[in-house]
Amino acid sequence: MAQTKHQIQTLLTTAGIRPLKRFGQHFLIDGNLIRKLVVAAGIRSDDVVLEVGPGTGSLTQELLAVAGHVVAVEIDNTLQAVCREVIGPGERFTLIHTDVLESKNRIAPAVCRELAARQQVLGGRIALVANLPYQVATPLIINLLLGHDPVSPLCFTVQAEVADRFLAAPHTKDYGPLSVMTQALATTERVANVPPEAFWPVPEVDSAMLRIDRREDAPISPAVQNQLNRLVHGCFNHRRKMLRWSLRNLLNERQLTRAEQDGRWNLSLRPECIQVAQWVALARFCATQD
Repeated sequence: MAQTKHQIQTLLTTAGIRPLKRFGQHFLIDGNLIRKLVVAAGIRSDDVVLEVGPGTGSLTQELLAVAGHVVAVEIDNTLQAVCREVIGPGERFTLIHTDVLESKNRIAPAVCRELAARQQVLGGRIALVANLPYQVATPLIINLLLGHDPVSPLCFTVQAEVADRFLAAPHTKDYGPLSVMTQALATTERVANVPPEAFWPVPEVDSAMLRIDRREDAPISPAVQNQLNRLVHGCFNHRRKMLRWSLRNLLNERQLTRAEQDGRWNLSLRPECIQVAQWVALARFCATQD
C-alpha cells in the first residue's frame, strides 16, 4: 500500500532529514495516482523497471508487487539509506546511489549495465516508471528514447508545462524540439492530470502523468536521429525565423538548394509550422546528402 503523507514525514524525521529543493524532492502521496501510474505501465513479471528518484520507496513497493526486478536510482545519500531500509533486502531490487545522468547527453553507465544484466536474466522489457525529479525529466526521457537499448514503455510524472511540450501539435507555442523528437520516436498519451496537493511538499505547479511507447512501425536509424536532433534544435533556436534562414547555418549551399528543389518543405515557413513527419523526412534527406 502506498505511503501516506504522515508515514513519509515520520520516515524523514526519524532519519533527521527533510526534502531538498535542489533535488526537486516532492513525494507523491496520493495512493490512487500511484497505482494509476503502475497500472498504466502494464508491467509484467518478466519486466525490469527503472525508477528514478525512489525517495522513501512508496512507488517502489507498488512496482515490486508486479515487476520481475526494480532498479532504483537515488542521488540523495541520506534518502537512499531510508529507501534501502524501507524496502529491505531482496533479490528483485537493486538500489544505485548515483545521478542517473552522467551528463546531459548520457545515462550513467552503471545504470545501463545493471538494466541490461537484469533484462538478460528475465528476458522481458526494460520500462521506466517514476515520479521524476523535475530537473532530470526532459534530458532523461530523450536519452532513453535515443539509446541503443530500447526502454519502453516510459510512464512518469512531470510538470504539466513539460507534459504539454511532449504532446504539443504544430502551430502551437509549446511545439518545439521536445515535441518533434518524442513524437518522431514514440507515441505519447496523457494518463492523468496531477494537482499540487497530490504531493508533499506541495509544489507551485501542476503536474501530469504520461505514457510514452517507442515506435516499432517506422524505426529511425541512429544517423537520421542525429540529423533530426541537430536540425530541430538548430531551427527552433531561431523559431521566429523562416526555415530557409536557419538551414543556411546547418546545411551547405548545395544541400540547401537540393532541399528547396525537392519541394517537400516550404522553407518560407517557421519551424513550428513543420509537421513531425516532414521533420523526419528532412532529416532522412540530409543524412543521404554529401
